[in-house]
Amino acid sequence: MDSQIKKIHQQLVSKQITCTALVQEKLDLLKQNTYNSVNSLLDTLALDLAAKVDAKIANGETIGLLEGIPFGIKDVYMLQGTYATASSDLLKKYKSPYTATAIQKLLDAGAIPLVKENCDSFGHGSSSENTIFGAVKNAIDPTLVAGGSSGGSAVNVAKEYTAFSIGGDTGGSIRQPAGYNHIYGFKPTYGRISRFGLMAYASSTDCVGPLAKSIEDIRIVLNVMSGKDLKDQTSITSTEISEDAIKSLSEFKTLKGLGKIGYFKNFIENDAIDIQIKADFLATIEKLKAKGIAVKELDFFKSDILVSTYYTLAMAETASNLSRLDGTNYGNRIEAENLIETYAVTRSENFSEETKRRIVGGNQVLSQGFSDEIYLKGLALRDQISENFSKDFQEVDIILSPVTPSTPPKIGDSLKDPLAMYLSDAYTVGFSLGQLPTLTVPQGTSTGLQITAAKNNDELVLKFANFLKDTI
Repeated sequence: MDSQIKKIHQQLVSKQITCTALVQEKLDLLKQNTYNSVNSLLDTLALDLAAKVDAKIANGETIGLLEGIPFGIKDVYMLQGTYATASSDLLKKYKSPYTATAIQKLLDAGAIPLVKENCDSFGHGSSSENTIFGAVKNAIDPTLVAGGSSGGSAVNVAKEYTAFSIGGDTGGSIRQPAGYNHIYGFKPTYGRISRFGLMAYASSTDCVGPLAKSIEDIRIVLNVMSGKDLKDQTSITSTEISEDAIKSLSEFKTLKGLGKIGYFKNFIENDAIDIQIKADFLATIEKLKAKGIAVKELDFFKSDILVSTYYTLAMAETASNLSRLDGTNYGNRIEAENLIETYAVTRSENFSEETKRRIVGGNQVLSQGFSDEIYLKGLALRDQISENFSKDFQEVDIILSPVTPSTPPKIGDSLKDPLAMYLSDAYTVGFSLGQLPTLTVPQGTSTGLQITAAKNNDELVLKFANFLKDTI
């Protein structure tokens, strides 16, 4: 699909539409939507900003490419003066005192926020069912989950309620719902986009990223949000990615130093993967070979090791990050007989079952007598995973993989079987632990493909996505 951003920009500049009419149309669609993708509408703010864009155009002033473009925000980001609920009871009435850096950059570019989007509470889930606002429904089949935790963001993009949305990816929370809803979802290199103003889940793998219906829109939004931020010491300086750069690869194999693709054979050769997803993936590999692309089988850690390592570290960081939420400074406080009981009741009553499960698991991992045996072992395994990636990217330029081992489950099934939900992340968490740039594309299998490159090679990921779009 062509760029929604450029299409809307041209319509605004040529006065085919007004920004106010566009924003009102999208707000009406969001109000009427039956997919449970909305936590709160930002209608007053959006219409005020739209009126300013219309005034500039009427005065003959030039508007920027993102100016007047409507977008959505996963409800784990701060936007000053608006609700930031994290889809939780604890923060359901909490209003942001400031704005996240990534969101502020979009506002500075003139983009218009329409909606805070439904998601798994605090990002804890892979189905967008762990939310006080009700399960988000899949954009393709409403009886299925939308994926998580950025389910609302993916659905709003898929249904074109927003031109793009901003999700958050810790272990696959942008890529998996993008795959389930047949759109693009990008987890950039860790640190490329500031995490300041994103509610922390697991700080060592949390990433800000865009969801959109075209590679070009992913590129445009990524460039605007990227950059070093003094408020986030893990943020890095990055180079802007040009449109010409990602379209220059007419034949991937002809570029010197490029052209070898790898895939993890243990992802494909196991009993967990859906038969059709496996067949579709292998068919894609054969199409690449037919194009003259060299393909190499790679060895990697078993899926259960990846999932165990990720959740060991993620739960530990969750327990630490959410320890501040006790109703004293933030959130819905429930009074009890004394301070300790107040803390206990507030957290017990306001956290979801999945969030409590992760806090309890994290505290266990970090407790005396277990931290050496479990947590430190998890850190060591993460180092081994990163070393494995370093070796792989000396031999190949791109790693291709399915996004998930299975198709989206029915709504309700994941809540009955949390372990199955964790295992649905088997193909995404490894790249998160490696802090690598990874893009879901809506081709190759029924839940898409992941394209992954070495750290800071975000441009190569988008470049290969363009090549793949024309190949399969």
